[in-house]
Amino acid sequence: MWSLLLMGLAGLLIGGAYTFYQQKTARWIPVSFLFLAAMSLVAAFLFTQ
Repeated sequence: MWSLLLMGLAGLLIGGAYTFYQQKTARWIPVSFLFLAAMSLVAAFLFTQ
């Protein structure tokens, strides 16, 4: 259950990173969103172990 929620959160964070990248915001904002999405996917993977 938690892994599905974390994967959904990762999808939302990737979408947010894409929209911030298109809006030409500061570079650290989409990078931080992608980093958080990657950490969410890692946590989802660890919950399935």
